[in-house]
Amino acid sequence: MNEKKIELLETYLSLYINHFVVLENMDQADSKYVVLDVRNAPAQVKKDQIKGAIAMPAKDLTNHLDELDKEKTYVVYDWTGGTTLGKTALLILLSNGFEAYELAGALEGWKGMNLPIEEI
Repeated sequence: MNEKKIELLETYLSLYINHFVVLENMDQADSKYVVLDVRNAPAQVKKDQIKGAIAMPAKDLTNHLDELDKEKTYVVYDWTGGTTLGKTALLILLSNGFEAYELAGALEGWKGMNLPIEEI
């Protein structure tokens, strides 16, 4: 029974990327990571985002897959880790052959660590 739990937990954790990995690469011109803000809200509601993120709402992601580079690794984030938009976006990307992760801690965790954000 524990083996199944361990396997499930390993799979679950493999879907996430640590914010420090993203942070280390965000200022590199040739970074393999592209951060996608998948929150389904207008800019005036969002007010800010992770520095350098591309706004691509989860509800519209399927319609924009042809704009994405399959050579890149996508990091999606939502408001908090407990919401489903990040997971929905991750499922769309992985199902369409992209390398992708959900940002551990989501925007809430990023901001809680005082990591770089920008106003929209």
